[in-house]
Amino acid sequence: MVTSMLDFNVMCDEQTGALYIETSISGKHLLTLPQLNKSTAFTNEERQSFGLLGKLPNRVETLEEQVRRTYLQFSSYTSHLQKNIYLNNLNDKNQILFYELVRQHLGEMLPIIYTPIVGTAVKRFSHEYRQPRGLYLTHTDENQLADIIKNRSNPEIDVIVVTDGEGVLGIGDQGIGGMDIPVAKLMVYSLCGGINPLRTLPIFLDTGTNNQELLNDPFYLGCRHPRIPTEKYDAFIDKFVQTIQANFPNAFLHWEDFGRANARRILNKYQHTMCSFNDDIQGTGAVTLAALLAAVEVTNQPLQAHRIIIFGAGSAGTGIGDQIVDALKHYGLTEKEAYDRFWLIDRQGLLLENDDALTDAQKPYARSLNEITDWQTNDKLVPSLSDTVKHIQPTILIGCSAQPGAFSQDIIETMALNCDRPIIFPLSNPDEKCEAQPENILQWSHGKALIATGTAFPAVEYQNRLMQIAQCNNALVFPGIGLGVLAAQARFLSPKMILAAAHALSHFSPSRKDSFLPLLPLLGEAQTVAKHIALAVANAAIDEELAPAQSSEDIEQRIHTLFWEPRYLPFKKRAVRP
Repeated sequence: MVTSMLDFNVMCDEQTGALYIETSISGKHLLTLPQLNKSTAFTNEERQSFGLLGKLPNRVETLEEQVRRTYLQFSSYTSHLQKNIYLNNLNDKNQILFYELVRQHLGEMLPIIYTPIVGTAVKRFSHEYRQPRGLYLTHTDENQLADIIKNRSNPEIDVIVVTDGEGVLGIGDQGIGGMDIPVAKLMVYSLCGGINPLRTLPIFLDTGTNNQELLNDPFYLGCRHPRIPTEKYDAFIDKFVQTIQANFPNAFLHWEDFGRANARRILNKYQHTMCSFNDDIQGTGAVTLAALLAAVEVTNQPLQAHRIIIFGAGSAGTGIGDQIVDALKHYGLTEKEAYDRFWLIDRQGLLLENDDALTDAQKPYARSLNEITDWQTNDKLVPSLSDTVKHIQPTILIGCSAQPGAFSQDIIETMALNCDRPIIFPLSNPDEKCEAQPENILQWSHGKALIATGTAFPAVEYQNRLMQIAQCNNALVFPGIGLGVLAAQARFLSPKMILAAAHALSHFSPSRKDSFLPLLPLLGEAQTVAKHIALAVANAAIDEELAPAQSSEDIEQRIHTLFWEPRYLPFKKRAVRP
Protein backbone atom coordinates (compact mmCIF):
# COMPACT_ATOMS: atom_id res chain seq x y z
CA MET A 1 0.00 0.00 0.00
CA VAL A 2 1.65 3.23 -1.14
CA THR A 3 0.97 6.11 1.28
CA SER A 4 3.25 8.88 0.06
CA MET A 5 4.73 10.23 -3.16
CA LEU A 6 7.95 10.44 -1.17
CA ASP A 7 10.11 7.36 -1.43
CA PHE A 8 8.54 5.23 1.30
CA ASN A 9 5.77 2.70 1.72
CA VAL A 10 3.80 1.63 4.77
CA MET A 11 3.84 -2.15 4.54
CA CYS A 12 2.10 -4.97 6.37
CA ASP A 13 4.02 -8.10 7.40
CA GLU A 14 2.16 -11.05 5.88
CA GLN A 15 2.93 -13.37 8.81
CA THR A 16 2.42 -11.10 11.82
CA GLY A 17 0.15 -8.42 10.39
CA ALA A 18 2.45 -5.76 11.89
CA LEU A 19 2.96 -2.50 10.01
CA TYR A 20 6.40 -1.20 9.10
CA ILE A 21 7.95 1.49 6.89
CA GLU A 22 10.03 0.49 3.90
CA THR A 23 12.24 3.21 2.42
CA SER A 24 15.53 3.82 0.69
CA ILE A 25 15.86 7.31 2.20
CA SER A 26 18.75 7.62 4.62
CA GLY A 27 21.05 10.01 6.44
CA LYS A 28 20.26 13.67 7.01
CA HIS A 29 17.42 13.58 4.48
CA LEU A 30 15.57 11.07 6.65
CA LEU A 31 15.78 13.44 9.63
CA THR A 32 14.35 16.34 7.63
CA LEU A 33 11.15 14.60 6.50
CA PRO A 34 8.41 15.17 9.10
CA GLN A 35 6.46 12.14 7.83
CA LEU A 36 9.44 9.85 8.61
CA ASN A 37 11.54 11.56 11.25
CA LYS A 38 11.62 9.78 14.62
CA SER A 39 14.60 11.81 15.85
CA THR A 40 15.97 10.29 19.07
CA ALA A 41 13.51 7.38 18.81
CA PHE A 42 15.38 5.74 15.92
CA THR A 43 16.68 2.44 17.27
CA ASN A 44 20.35 1.50 17.20
CA GLU A 45 19.64 -0.96 14.40
CA GLU A 46 17.84 1.71 12.36
CA ARG A 47 20.67 4.17 12.96
CA GLN A 48 23.12 1.60 11.62
CA SER A 49 21.02 0.71 8.57
CA PHE A 50 20.01 4.22 7.57
CA GLY A 51 23.24 6.14 7.97
CA LEU A 52 22.25 7.91 11.17
CA LEU A 53 25.19 6.91 13.38
CA GLY A 54 26.66 10.01 14.96
CA LYS A 55 23.81 12.23 13.72
CA LEU A 56 21.79 11.79 16.92
CA PRO A 57 22.59 11.82 20.66
CA ASN A 58 23.47 8.39 22.01
CA ARG A 59 20.32 7.72 23.98
CA VAL A 60 17.37 6.02 22.25
CA GLU A 61 14.11 7.50 23.54
CA THR A 62 10.51 6.35 23.46
CA LEU A 63 7.76 8.47 21.98
CA GLU A 64 6.43 9.07 25.49
CA GLU A 65 9.78 10.45 26.65
CA GLN A 66 9.87 12.78 23.66
CA VAL A 67 6.34 13.97 24.45
CA ARG A 68 7.33 14.90 27.99
CA ARG A 69 10.23 17.03 26.73
CA THR A 70 8.18 18.79 24.05
CA TYR A 71 5.45 19.57 26.58
CA LEU A 72 8.03 21.31 28.77
CA GLN A 73 9.20 23.29 25.72
CA PHE A 74 5.61 24.18 24.81
CA SER A 75 4.90 25.33 28.38
CA SER A 76 7.89 27.68 28.37
CA TYR A 77 6.20 30.00 25.87
CA THR A 78 3.99 32.72 27.30
CA SER A 79 1.86 33.94 24.38
CA HIS A 80 -0.73 31.89 22.52
CA LEU A 81 0.79 32.87 19.16
CA GLN A 82 4.23 31.68 20.28
CA LYS A 83 2.69 28.37 21.32
CA ASN A 84 0.91 28.10 17.97
CA ILE A 85 4.18 28.72 16.12
CA TYR A 86 6.00 26.16 18.29
CA LEU A 87 3.43 23.44 17.60
CA ASN A 88 3.41 24.12 13.87
CA ASN A 89 7.21 24.03 13.78
CA LEU A 90 7.12 20.71 15.60
CA ASN A 91 4.70 19.39 12.98
CA ASP A 92 7.15 20.52 10.30
CA LYS A 93 9.90 18.45 11.92
CA ASN A 94 8.25 15.35 13.40
CA GLN A 95 4.64 14.64 12.50
CA ILE A 96 4.09 11.67 14.82
CA LEU A 97 5.51 13.50 17.83
CA PHE A 98 3.34 16.53 17.09
CA TYR A 99 0.13 14.50 16.94
CA GLU A 100 0.91 12.46 20.03
CA LEU A 101 1.76 15.57 22.04
CA VAL A 102 -1.47 17.32 21.08
CA ARG A 103 -3.51 14.13 21.51
CA GLN A 104 -2.34 13.83 25.11
CA HIS A 105 -3.14 17.49 25.82
CA LEU A 106 -6.13 17.92 23.50
CA GLY A 107 -8.20 20.22 25.70
CA GLU A 108 -5.24 22.55 26.24
CA MET A 109 -3.70 22.53 22.78
CA LEU A 110 -6.61 22.26 20.35
CA PRO A 111 -7.60 25.92 20.97
CA ILE A 112 -3.96 26.83 20.23
CA ILE A 113 -3.73 25.11 16.83
CA TYR A 114 -7.43 25.64 15.97
CA THR A 115 -9.96 28.24 17.07
CA PRO A 116 -9.56 30.79 18.49
CA ILE A 117 -5.76 31.22 18.19
CA VAL A 118 -5.62 30.17 14.54
CA GLY A 119 -7.38 33.48 13.84
CA THR A 120 -4.32 35.33 15.14
CA ALA A 121 -2.05 33.10 13.06
CA VAL A 122 -4.13 33.83 9.95
CA LYS A 123 -3.66 37.57 10.41
CA ARG A 124 0.09 37.09 10.82
CA PHE A 125 0.48 34.55 8.00
CA SER A 126 2.62 36.55 5.58
CA HIS A 127 4.79 37.94 8.39
CA GLU A 128 5.28 34.63 10.21
CA TYR A 129 5.54 32.43 7.10
CA ARG A 130 8.03 29.60 7.65
CA GLN A 131 7.05 26.40 5.87
CA PRO A 132 4.72 25.67 2.93
CA ARG A 133 1.95 23.14 3.47
CA GLY A 134 -0.69 21.92 1.05
CA LEU A 135 -1.29 23.33 -2.42
CA TYR A 136 -1.86 26.90 -3.57
CA LEU A 137 -4.07 27.09 -6.66
CA THR A 138 -4.02 30.54 -8.23
CA HIS A 139 -6.71 31.67 -10.65
CA THR A 140 -4.02 32.61 -13.19
CA ASP A 141 -2.92 28.98 -13.20
CA GLU A 142 -6.38 27.60 -13.98
CA ASN A 143 -5.04 25.76 -17.04
CA GLN A 144 -2.38 24.04 -14.94
CA LEU A 145 -4.52 22.75 -12.08
CA ALA A 146 -4.02 19.11 -13.04
CA ASP A 147 -0.23 19.57 -13.06
CA ILE A 148 -0.30 21.34 -9.69
CA ILE A 149 -2.39 18.54 -8.16
CA LYS A 150 0.32 16.10 -9.27
CA ASN A 151 2.82 18.00 -7.13
CA ARG A 152 1.10 16.97 -3.90
CA SER A 153 3.08 14.92 -1.37
CA ASN A 154 0.45 12.25 -0.70
CA PRO A 155 -1.05 10.27 -3.60
CA GLU A 156 -4.00 8.70 -1.78
CA ILE A 157 -6.31 11.44 -0.51
CA ASP A 158 -9.38 10.83 1.65
CA VAL A 159 -10.17 14.34 2.93
CA ILE A 160 -9.60 17.72 1.27
CA VAL A 161 -10.22 21.03 3.03
CA VAL A 162 -10.31 24.04 0.71
CA THR A 163 -10.78 27.77 1.26
CA ASP A 164 -10.43 31.05 -0.61
CA GLY A 165 -9.92 32.99 2.64
CA GLU A 166 -12.78 35.44 2.11
CA GLY A 167 -14.87 34.67 5.20
CA VAL A 168 -12.38 33.59 7.88
CA LEU A 169 -13.97 33.03 11.32
CA GLY A 170 -15.33 36.37 12.50
CA ILE A 171 -12.49 38.41 10.95
CA GLY A 172 -13.51 38.42 7.29
CA ASP A 173 -11.31 38.53 4.20
CA GLN A 174 -7.79 37.43 5.14
CA GLY A 175 -6.58 36.51 1.66
CA ILE A 176 -3.81 33.96 1.53
CA GLY A 177 -3.60 33.87 5.33
CA GLY A 178 -6.73 31.74 5.12
CA MET A 179 -4.47 28.77 4.25
CA ASP A 180 -3.89 28.29 7.98
CA ILE A 181 -7.57 27.30 8.30
CA PRO A 182 -7.50 24.15 6.07
CA VAL A 183 -4.19 23.15 7.67
CA ALA A 184 -5.71 23.48 11.16
CA LYS A 185 -8.98 21.78 10.18
CA LEU A 186 -7.11 18.76 8.87
CA MET A 187 -5.13 18.56 12.10
CA VAL A 188 -8.48 18.33 13.90
CA TYR A 189 -9.67 15.63 11.48
CA SER A 190 -6.59 13.59 12.40
CA LEU A 191 -6.61 14.32 16.14
CA CYS A 192 -10.33 13.89 16.75
CA GLY A 193 -11.55 11.82 13.81
CA GLY A 194 -8.62 9.49 13.30
CA ILE A 195 -8.07 10.53 9.68
CA ASN A 196 -4.54 9.59 8.63
CA PRO A 197 -2.67 12.88 7.97
CA LEU A 198 -0.86 11.17 5.09
CA ARG A 199 -4.23 10.96 3.35
CA THR A 200 -5.26 14.61 3.68
CA LEU A 201 -4.75 17.68 1.51
CA PRO A 202 -5.19 21.38 2.41
CA ILE A 203 -5.85 23.64 -0.57
CA PHE A 204 -5.97 27.42 -0.94
CA LEU A 205 -7.73 29.01 -3.93
CA ASP A 206 -6.08 32.38 -4.54
CA THR A 207 -8.52 34.70 -6.30
CA GLY A 208 -7.19 37.93 -4.80
CA THR A 209 -8.35 39.85 -1.73
CA ASN A 210 -10.51 42.88 -1.04
CA ASN A 211 -8.69 43.56 2.22
CA GLN A 212 -6.91 46.83 1.48
CA GLU A 213 -4.62 46.46 4.47
CA LEU A 214 -3.28 43.23 2.97
CA LEU A 215 -2.96 44.76 -0.49
CA ASN A 216 -0.85 47.53 1.02
CA ASP A 217 1.33 45.13 3.02
CA PRO A 218 4.74 44.65 1.32
CA PHE A 219 5.02 41.20 2.94
CA TYR A 220 1.69 39.93 1.59
CA LEU A 221 2.26 36.59 -0.20
CA GLY A 222 -0.97 36.21 -2.16
CA CYS A 223 -2.25 37.71 -5.43
CA ARG A 224 -1.96 41.45 -4.89
CA HIS A 225 -5.21 42.57 -6.52
CA PRO A 226 -8.93 42.71 -5.65
CA ARG A 227 -10.95 39.52 -5.88
CA ILE A 228 -11.78 38.52 -9.43
CA PRO A 229 -15.31 39.05 -10.86
CA THR A 230 -18.01 36.46 -10.18
CA GLU A 231 -18.01 35.06 -13.72
CA LYS A 232 -14.27 34.34 -13.67
CA TYR A 233 -14.49 33.12 -10.08
CA ASP A 234 -17.23 30.61 -10.92
CA ALA A 235 -15.29 29.29 -13.90
CA PHE A 236 -12.23 28.82 -11.69
CA ILE A 237 -14.25 26.99 -9.01
CA ASP A 238 -15.81 24.76 -11.65
CA LYS A 239 -12.42 23.83 -13.09
CA PHE A 240 -11.14 23.15 -9.58
CA VAL A 241 -14.02 20.76 -8.81
CA GLN A 242 -13.54 18.96 -12.13
CA THR A 243 -9.84 18.50 -11.36
CA ILE A 244 -10.53 17.18 -7.86
CA GLN A 245 -13.23 14.83 -9.10
CA ALA A 246 -10.92 13.47 -11.79
CA ASN A 247 -8.08 12.81 -9.35
CA PHE A 248 -9.93 11.95 -6.12
CA PRO A 249 -13.46 10.78 -7.03
CA ASN A 250 -14.01 9.19 -3.59
CA ALA A 251 -12.59 12.01 -1.46
CA PHE A 252 -14.59 13.99 1.09
CA LEU A 253 -14.48 17.63 -0.07
CA HIS A 254 -14.78 20.10 2.81
CA TRP A 255 -15.45 23.77 1.91
CA GLU A 256 -14.33 26.24 4.58
CA ASP A 257 -14.55 30.00 5.20
CA PHE A 258 -15.89 31.08 1.82
CA GLY A 259 -17.54 34.49 1.59
CA ARG A 260 -21.21 35.09 2.26
CA ALA A 261 -22.03 35.49 -1.43
CA ASN A 262 -20.34 32.23 -2.44
CA ALA A 263 -20.50 29.67 0.39
CA ARG A 264 -24.11 28.57 0.02
CA ARG A 265 -24.30 28.57 -3.75
CA ILE A 266 -21.05 26.59 -4.08
CA LEU A 267 -22.38 23.97 -1.68
CA ASN A 268 -25.72 23.78 -3.47
CA LYS A 269 -24.08 23.49 -6.88
CA TYR A 270 -21.56 20.75 -6.06
CA GLN A 271 -23.03 18.77 -3.16
CA HIS A 272 -24.26 16.10 -5.56
CA THR A 273 -21.21 16.26 -7.82
CA MET A 274 -18.92 15.08 -5.05
CA CYS A 275 -19.38 14.16 -1.42
CA SER A 276 -19.22 17.78 -0.25
CA PHE A 277 -19.58 19.52 3.09
CA ASN A 278 -19.47 23.14 4.23
CA ASP A 279 -18.50 23.34 7.88
CA ASP A 280 -19.59 26.97 8.30
CA ILE A 281 -23.10 26.03 7.19
CA GLN A 282 -23.63 22.35 7.99
CA GLY A 283 -21.06 21.81 10.75
CA THR A 284 -22.14 24.90 12.67
CA GLY A 285 -25.76 23.87 12.18
CA ALA A 286 -25.14 20.33 13.43
CA VAL A 287 -23.22 21.25 16.59
CA THR A 288 -25.73 23.99 17.45
CA LEU A 289 -28.63 21.61 16.91
CA ALA A 290 -26.92 19.09 19.22
CA ALA A 291 -26.66 21.73 21.95
CA LEU A 292 -30.30 22.71 21.38
CA LEU A 293 -31.46 19.10 21.64
CA ALA A 294 -29.70 18.87 25.01
CA ALA A 295 -31.15 22.21 26.12
CA VAL A 296 -34.77 21.46 25.19
CA GLU A 297 -34.49 18.21 27.14
CA VAL A 298 -33.71 20.33 30.21
CA THR A 299 -36.73 22.58 29.53
CA ASN A 300 -39.07 19.58 29.19
CA GLN A 301 -40.47 21.27 26.09
CA PRO A 302 -39.93 19.59 22.70
CA LEU A 303 -38.03 21.51 20.05
CA GLN A 304 -41.19 22.04 18.02
CA ALA A 305 -42.74 23.98 20.92
CA HIS A 306 -40.04 26.68 20.93
CA ARG A 307 -39.89 30.12 19.30
CA ILE A 308 -36.48 30.81 17.79
CA ILE A 309 -34.69 34.06 16.98
CA ILE A 310 -31.44 33.91 15.04
CA PHE A 311 -29.53 37.20 15.07
CA GLY A 312 -27.20 37.22 12.06
CA ALA A 313 -28.59 35.61 8.93
CA GLY A 314 -25.43 34.88 6.97
CA SER A 315 -24.03 31.46 6.12
CA ALA A 316 -23.80 30.35 9.75
CA GLY A 317 -27.19 31.72 10.80
CA THR A 318 -29.13 30.26 7.90
CA GLY A 319 -27.12 27.04 8.18
CA ILE A 320 -28.20 26.68 11.80
CA GLY A 321 -31.78 27.45 10.84
CA ASP A 322 -31.73 24.85 8.07
CA GLN A 323 -30.48 22.13 10.42
CA ILE A 324 -33.19 22.94 12.94
CA VAL A 325 -35.81 22.94 10.16
CA ASP A 326 -34.67 19.46 9.10
CA ALA A 327 -35.01 18.31 12.69
CA LEU A 328 -38.48 19.83 13.08
CA LYS A 329 -39.65 18.12 9.89
CA HIS A 330 -38.19 14.87 11.23
CA TYR A 331 -40.33 15.38 14.36
CA GLY A 332 -43.49 15.69 12.27
CA LEU A 333 -43.94 19.34 11.36
CA THR A 334 -44.66 20.42 7.82
CA GLU A 335 -42.09 22.61 6.10
CA LYS A 336 -44.25 25.70 6.60
CA GLU A 337 -44.82 24.88 10.27
CA ALA A 338 -41.09 24.46 10.74
CA TYR A 339 -40.18 27.81 9.15
CA ASP A 340 -42.94 29.49 11.17
CA ARG A 341 -40.94 28.76 14.34
CA PHE A 342 -38.21 31.21 13.21
CA TRP A 343 -37.55 34.94 13.22
CA LEU A 344 -34.23 35.79 11.54
CA ILE A 345 -32.65 39.20 11.89
CA ASP A 346 -29.82 40.53 9.73
CA ARG A 347 -28.22 43.90 9.07
CA GLN A 348 -31.47 45.42 7.87
CA GLY A 349 -33.50 44.08 10.80
CA LEU A 350 -36.12 41.34 10.81
CA LEU A 351 -36.23 39.51 7.48
CA LEU A 352 -39.45 40.48 5.72
CA GLU A 353 -41.01 39.14 2.53
CA ASN A 354 -40.89 42.51 0.69
CA ASP A 355 -37.11 42.80 1.00
CA ASP A 356 -35.52 42.52 -2.47
CA ALA A 357 -32.05 42.07 -0.92
CA LEU A 358 -32.81 38.69 0.64
CA THR A 359 -30.49 35.87 -0.36
CA ASP A 360 -31.90 32.55 -1.52
CA ALA A 361 -30.97 31.05 1.85
CA GLN A 362 -32.84 33.81 3.71
CA LYS A 363 -36.05 33.84 1.70
CA PRO A 364 -37.75 30.83 3.38
CA TYR A 365 -37.41 32.60 6.75
CA ALA A 366 -38.93 35.96 5.69
CA ARG A 367 -41.98 36.97 7.72
CA SER A 368 -45.21 38.44 6.36
CA LEU A 369 -45.76 42.19 6.61
CA ASN A 370 -49.18 41.48 8.12
CA GLU A 371 -47.50 40.00 11.18
CA ILE A 372 -45.85 43.26 12.19
CA THR A 373 -48.72 45.65 11.46
CA ASP A 374 -49.43 46.27 15.15
CA TRP A 375 -45.81 46.17 16.33
CA GLN A 376 -44.38 49.27 17.96
CA THR A 377 -40.93 49.63 16.43
CA ASN A 378 -39.68 53.03 17.61
CA ASP A 379 -40.44 54.63 14.24
CA LYS A 380 -38.27 52.11 12.40
CA LEU A 381 -39.55 50.60 9.17
CA VAL A 382 -38.08 47.18 10.00
CA PRO A 383 -38.26 45.64 13.51
CA SER A 384 -34.96 45.38 15.37
CA LEU A 385 -33.74 42.55 17.58
CA SER A 386 -35.14 44.29 20.65
CA ASP A 387 -38.51 44.83 18.94
CA THR A 388 -38.72 41.20 17.88
CA VAL A 389 -37.80 39.86 21.32
CA LYS A 390 -40.45 42.08 22.90
CA HIS A 391 -43.24 40.99 20.55
CA ILE A 392 -42.67 37.27 20.04
CA GLN A 393 -41.20 36.40 23.47
CA PRO A 394 -38.68 33.86 22.14
CA THR A 395 -37.56 30.83 24.10
CA ILE A 396 -34.37 30.40 22.02
CA LEU A 397 -31.97 33.20 21.01
CA ILE A 398 -28.97 32.42 18.79
CA GLY A 399 -26.30 34.93 17.79
CA CYS A 400 -24.19 34.72 14.62
CA SER A 401 -23.76 38.45 14.09
CA ALA A 402 -20.19 39.20 15.27
CA GLN A 403 -21.69 42.21 17.07
CA PRO A 404 -20.39 42.30 20.64
CA GLY A 405 -22.96 43.33 23.22
CA ALA A 406 -25.93 42.79 20.89
CA PHE A 407 -27.65 40.65 23.54
CA SER A 408 -28.24 43.48 25.99
CA GLN A 409 -29.39 43.27 29.59
CA ASP A 410 -32.88 44.36 28.55
CA ILE A 411 -33.14 41.56 25.98
CA ILE A 412 -31.92 38.86 28.38
CA GLU A 413 -34.20 40.08 31.19
CA THR A 414 -37.19 40.10 28.83
CA MET A 415 -36.53 36.49 27.84
CA ALA A 416 -36.06 35.39 31.46
CA LEU A 417 -39.29 37.11 32.46
CA ASN A 418 -41.31 35.17 29.90
CA CYS A 419 -39.50 31.81 29.97
CA ASP A 420 -38.51 29.46 32.81
CA ARG A 421 -35.24 28.35 31.18
CA PRO A 422 -34.35 30.63 28.22
CA ILE A 423 -31.87 29.11 25.75
CA ILE A 424 -29.28 31.71 24.77
CA PHE A 425 -26.42 30.91 22.41
CA PRO A 426 -24.05 33.83 21.60
CA LEU A 427 -22.01 31.94 19.00
CA SER A 428 -19.90 34.61 17.31
CA ASN A 429 -16.15 34.20 17.61
CA PRO A 430 -13.51 35.12 18.52
CA ASP A 431 -14.63 36.00 22.03
CA GLU A 432 -14.40 39.76 21.47
CA LYS A 433 -17.14 39.36 18.84
CA CYS A 434 -19.46 37.45 21.18
CA GLU A 435 -23.00 38.89 21.47
CA ALA A 436 -22.90 38.67 25.28
CA GLN A 437 -20.54 37.42 27.96
CA PRO A 438 -21.76 34.24 29.70
CA GLU A 439 -21.22 35.82 33.12
CA ASN A 440 -23.61 38.64 32.23
CA ILE A 441 -26.20 36.30 30.75
CA LEU A 442 -26.28 34.29 33.98
CA GLN A 443 -26.61 37.40 36.12
CA TRP A 444 -29.27 39.05 33.98
CA SER A 445 -31.32 35.83 33.73
CA HIS A 446 -30.90 35.08 37.47
CA GLY A 447 -29.13 31.83 36.64
CA LYS A 448 -31.99 30.52 34.50
CA ALA A 449 -30.35 30.67 31.06
CA LEU A 450 -29.03 27.61 29.25
CA ILE A 451 -25.91 28.87 27.50
CA ALA A 452 -23.58 27.73 24.73
CA THR A 453 -20.95 29.93 23.10
CA GLY A 454 -18.97 29.78 19.89
CA THR A 455 -15.62 30.20 21.59
CA ALA A 456 -14.26 28.82 24.84
CA PHE A 457 -15.01 30.76 28.03
CA PRO A 458 -13.79 30.01 31.55
CA ALA A 459 -16.23 28.68 34.12
CA VAL A 460 -18.48 31.31 35.70
CA GLU A 461 -19.15 31.48 39.42
CA TYR A 462 -22.83 32.04 40.19
CA GLN A 463 -24.37 31.75 43.65
CA ASN A 464 -21.41 29.79 45.02
CA ARG A 465 -21.48 27.35 42.13
CA LEU A 466 -18.91 27.12 39.34
CA MET A 467 -20.82 26.91 36.05
CA GLN A 468 -19.04 25.37 33.05
CA ILE A 469 -20.02 26.99 29.75
CA ALA A 470 -20.62 24.71 26.76
CA GLN A 471 -18.77 25.56 23.57
CA CYS A 472 -20.44 24.92 20.22
CA ASN A 473 -17.12 23.87 18.76
CA ASN A 474 -17.38 22.35 15.29
CA ALA A 475 -14.45 20.10 16.22
CA LEU A 476 -16.99 18.03 18.12
CA VAL A 477 -18.89 17.15 14.96
CA PHE A 478 -17.08 17.47 11.61
CA PRO A 479 -14.34 14.86 12.32
CA GLY A 480 -17.01 12.27 13.08
CA ILE A 481 -18.97 13.19 9.95
CA GLY A 482 -15.86 12.77 7.80
CA LEU A 483 -14.96 9.46 9.43
CA GLY A 484 -18.52 8.18 8.95
CA VAL A 485 -18.55 9.15 5.28
CA LEU A 486 -15.26 7.32 4.69
CA ALA A 487 -16.28 4.26 6.71
CA ALA A 488 -19.55 3.90 4.81
CA GLN A 489 -18.04 4.92 1.45
CA ALA A 490 -20.94 7.32 1.09
CA ARG A 491 -21.49 8.96 -2.28
CA PHE A 492 -23.04 12.14 -0.87
CA LEU A 493 -23.73 13.79 2.49
CA SER A 494 -27.47 14.13 3.14
CA PRO A 495 -29.51 16.18 5.66
CA LYS A 496 -30.47 12.96 7.45
CA MET A 497 -26.80 12.06 7.89
CA ILE A 498 -26.12 15.47 9.46
CA LEU A 499 -29.19 15.10 11.68
CA ALA A 500 -27.87 11.72 12.79
CA ALA A 501 -24.58 13.41 13.72
CA ALA A 502 -26.37 16.04 15.82
CA HIS A 503 -28.41 13.40 17.67
CA ALA A 504 -25.30 11.32 18.35
CA LEU A 505 -23.46 14.34 19.76
CA SER A 506 -26.41 15.39 21.94
CA HIS A 507 -26.32 11.99 23.68
CA PHE A 508 -22.95 12.99 25.19
CA SER A 509 -24.36 16.10 26.87
CA PRO A 510 -23.36 16.30 30.57
CA SER A 511 -26.63 18.20 31.16
CA ARG A 512 -28.44 14.87 30.93
CA LYS A 513 -27.10 14.15 34.44
CA ASP A 514 -27.42 17.66 35.87
CA SER A 515 -29.20 20.56 34.17
CA PHE A 516 -26.52 22.98 35.36
CA LEU A 517 -23.72 21.06 33.66
CA PRO A 518 -22.58 21.99 30.11
CA LEU A 519 -24.84 21.20 27.16
CA LEU A 520 -21.96 19.68 25.18
CA PRO A 521 -18.99 17.46 26.11
CA LEU A 522 -15.48 18.80 26.56
CA LEU A 523 -12.90 18.59 23.76
CA GLY A 524 -11.05 15.90 25.70
CA GLU A 525 -13.85 13.50 24.72
CA ALA A 526 -13.66 14.39 21.03
CA GLN A 527 -12.24 11.05 19.85
CA THR A 528 -14.90 8.98 21.62
CA VAL A 529 -17.61 11.32 20.36
CA ALA A 530 -16.28 11.16 16.78
CA LYS A 531 -16.49 7.37 16.68
CA HIS A 532 -20.13 7.42 17.79
CA ILE A 533 -20.99 10.17 15.32
CA ALA A 534 -19.24 8.23 12.55
CA LEU A 535 -21.31 5.13 13.28
CA ALA A 536 -24.56 7.14 13.26
CA VAL A 537 -23.64 8.94 10.02
CA ALA A 538 -22.57 5.73 8.29
CA ASN A 539 -25.76 3.90 9.27
CA ALA A 540 -27.85 6.83 8.06
CA ALA A 541 -26.04 6.75 4.70
CA ILE A 542 -26.73 3.03 4.36
CA ASP A 543 -30.40 3.49 5.31
CA GLU A 544 -30.75 6.09 2.53
CA GLU A 545 -28.92 3.82 0.07
CA LEU A 546 -26.17 6.43 -0.31
CA ALA A 547 -23.57 3.80 0.58
CA PRO A 548 -23.07 0.05 -0.02
CA ALA A 549 -25.18 -2.17 2.24
CA GLN A 550 -23.22 -3.21 5.35
CA SER A 551 -24.12 -4.34 8.84
CA SER A 552 -23.69 -1.98 11.77
CA GLU A 553 -21.09 -4.40 13.17
CA ASP A 554 -19.08 -4.26 9.95
CA ILE A 555 -19.21 -0.46 9.96
CA GLU A 556 -18.09 -0.35 13.58
CA GLN A 557 -15.14 -2.59 12.74
CA ARG A 558 -14.28 -0.47 9.71
CA ILE A 559 -14.31 2.69 11.88
CA HIS A 560 -11.96 0.98 14.29
CA THR A 561 -9.66 -0.08 11.43
CA LEU A 562 -9.64 3.35 9.79
CA PHE A 563 -9.03 5.27 13.01
CA TRP A 564 -5.43 6.48 12.83
CA GLU A 565 -3.39 7.00 15.97
CA PRO A 566 0.14 8.45 16.13
CA ARG A 567 2.82 5.85 16.77
CA TYR A 568 6.29 5.14 15.45
CA LEU A 569 6.64 2.21 13.07
CA PRO A 570 9.82 0.16 12.64
CA PHE A 571 11.90 0.87 9.52
CA LYS A 572 13.24 -1.59 6.97
CA LYS A 573 15.76 -0.76 4.29
CA ARG A 574 14.59 -0.88 0.69
CA ALA A 575 17.08 -1.32 -2.07
CA VAL A 576 17.56 1.74 -4.25
CA ARG A 577 15.98 1.13 -7.64
CA PRO A 578 18.43 1.44 -10.54
